[in-house]
Amino acid sequence: MTGFKTTGEKKMMFFSGRAHPELAEEVAHQLGVGVVPTKAFDFANGEIYVRYQESARGADCFVIQSHTAPINQWIMEQLIMIDALKRASARSVTVIVPFYGYARQDKKHRGREPISARLIADLMKTAGADRILTVDLHTDQIQGFFDGPVDHLFALPLLADYVGAKVDKDKLTIVSPDAGRVRVADRWCDRLGAPLAIVHKRRDKDVANQVTVHEVVGEVKGRVCVLVDDMIDTGGTICAAADALFAHGAEDVIVTATHGVLSGPAADRLKNSRVSEFVLTNTLPTPGELSRDLDKITVLSIAPTIASAVREVFEDGSVTSLFDEQ
Repeated sequence: MTGFKTTGEKKMMFFSGRAHPELAEEVAHQLGVGVVPTKAFDFANGEIYVRYQESARGADCFVIQSHTAPINQWIMEQLIMIDALKRASARSVTVIVPFYGYARQDKKHRGREPISARLIADLMKTAGADRILTVDLHTDQIQGFFDGPVDHLFALPLLADYVGAKVDKDKLTIVSPDAGRVRVADRWCDRLGAPLAIVHKRRDKDVANQVTVHEVVGEVKGRVCVLVDDMIDTGGTICAAADALFAHGAEDVIVTATHGVLSGPAADRLKNSRVSEFVLTNTLPTPGELSRDLDKITVLSIAPTIASAVREVFEDGSVTSLFDEQ
């Protein structure tokens, strides 16, 4: 006898960083597995230490980490977790990034700028990632930055079905907050059978997060307008777009976004906005003061979508089939 046979059964293990443990627990519950116990802490100088409490040898490993604030710390922790699995002889490492950090830096707008979204993909590949699973990238082109499979999930079915169930579709108008979101807004229109409008805006290239809204293209007077975007960061873009819609006679404005970054002045802007409801997913944790004090924020769980994709990947199924109806 020159060798021996194994049972051939695959083993899946689910790991989580410390950035958003609530989402990790939800996904694990949907999968019917537990999150692998992990020892993780910061040294006095800020260095991160990670060690898994179970063997990962020969397992298909899934590592979830949302790149929330402090974003650089959690990206670094995820890279260290990937490296630990690679050195622990994991069969494969799939990186789950519900919110992909630095996604807005996906091209050079001006000379001497970085393409940081590509750098993040390179770092993950170097650390040992075999596959990336993420939700609503800022632009589709980021999928090409990673030298390996990228499963791009969409929150559109979750968000659109929620809005469609509570608003009279005959009064609904889908609104893109800028030209870059038109394609996504068009998918909303197809799903809900609603017309499209566009808010034309111009950014100040020398001032971060500074937006000037110019005009609204499309009929919004007397309509319930649904502004669709991939993220809300400081809230400046979306609140200015909402003000423009009200100025053009909109009856009501609902804002939907996959990622609630909600940094800086976002809390005050959302509180003072005339928008009736902000609908987000839990790809990022919602700041405590907003979730407690602002009743017009609705957070939907993206966990079932992520869990379904993880199951398809592990069972060599089709992630695309989850969104075929779009």
